[in-house]
Amino acid sequence: MTKNKILFEVSLKVAFQGERGAFSEQAGYAFFGDKMSAVPLPTFEDVFKYVKNGRVDFGIIPIENSLYGSIHQNYDLLRKYNVFIVGEVKLRIKHYLLANYGVKLSDVRKIYSHPQALAQCEDFLKKLRNVEIIPVYDTAGSAKMIKEKKILDGAAIAGKQAGIYYGLKILKAGIENHRKNFTRFLILSRKKIIAKENPKTSIIFVTKNIPGALYTALGVFARRRINLLKIESRPIIGQPWNYMFYLDFEGSVADKVCSDALRELNELANYYKFLGTYEKGREVG
Repeated sequence: MTKNKILFEVSLKVAFQGERGAFSEQAGYAFFGDKMSAVPLPTFEDVFKYVKNGRVDFGIIPIENSLYGSIHQNYDLLRKYNVFIVGEVKLRIKHYLLANYGVKLSDVRKIYSHPQALAQCEDFLKKLRNVEIIPVYDTAGSAKMIKEKKILDGAAIAGKQAGIYYGLKILKAGIENHRKNFTRFLILSRKKIIAKENPKTSIIFVTKNIPGALYTALGVFARRRINLLKIESRPIIGQPWNYMFYLDFEGSVADKVCSDALRELNELANYYKFLGTYEKGREVG
């Protein structure tokens, strides 16, 4: 869904993991516009809980990065909680080295950020000498920390908005390994909202433990010429070496060809869960 399709004429409470200025917050504003009222939370699971319990209107979570792959915890939480995907946005992630005013790059002896951000800036970090790299829970949280603790020998890697929000200066811009660095974010809701335009659908299923089960399961889409966009496997807790599959495909659960495929898949599978039909997200930033 584009923001014009999902917004109402009221302020929307939208939960995300991290501090103000986080990339998830930026993605939320890209999707919802100025109707969004940001609700920062400590963990991804908190976001799911707030959505499920109706404490917010929507949640937003990162699900995969174009350079470093999937956020597996959030795939597992989609399985655990009864919420629906109602939209997505693909945000270009541009990293900045931020510091307190008065600090020069030559003063920096410690750099703080989320492990994924550190990995996305590995090429830049390798060029530095005598600098300790310290992982923390959040990119924007690292910016907040060096500001509040008045750290004068350290810097944070975060987004430009975090630097503005916490009053930091930019020591270096665009330090990510590759400029085509995008993270795909999902919009979560308690309510099922089926997109009508440019739809894609996400599901979870577990095949029966018989030869050719996955081939047969995927065949329900191939025979109907339904385009598969992504498949992700995750281990089933308590069942070592058995896996569930997360699948994205083009089309809507409201279309007969897709609903027929899903009906057949449900008959073949040991487990099936519908996650949502939503409009394909656009790249922003």
